[in-house]
Amino acid sequence: MTERRLAAAKNMAVRQRNYRRARDRALVKLAQLYPETYTELLEREKANDEAQGRKWLDIDGNTSGMDIRSTTTNSNTESSNLSTNQGNYGGEA
Repeated sequence: MTERRLAAAKNMAVRQRNYRRARDRALVKLAQLYPETYTELLEREKANDEAQGRKWLDIDGNTSGMDIRSTTTNSNTESSNLSTNQGNYGGEA
């Protein structure tokens, strides 16, 4: 039973990886075909995420927006902010 579950998990991981690769290739093609629309939509998403306190990484690796952890004084608020925003760094991949 365990081997069967491991095999199913491996198959799911391969399918997910292949899907993400195909999605990334499609996104590149769309960005090349419609650069103005792509840039406009990307700027909207960035503004929306920054309004919610999520950071984006620039090409240079610099983050934009304010660091939530450095402005928080209460440790309970800090841990809740970290758990809320965990996994949102860099937008959706």
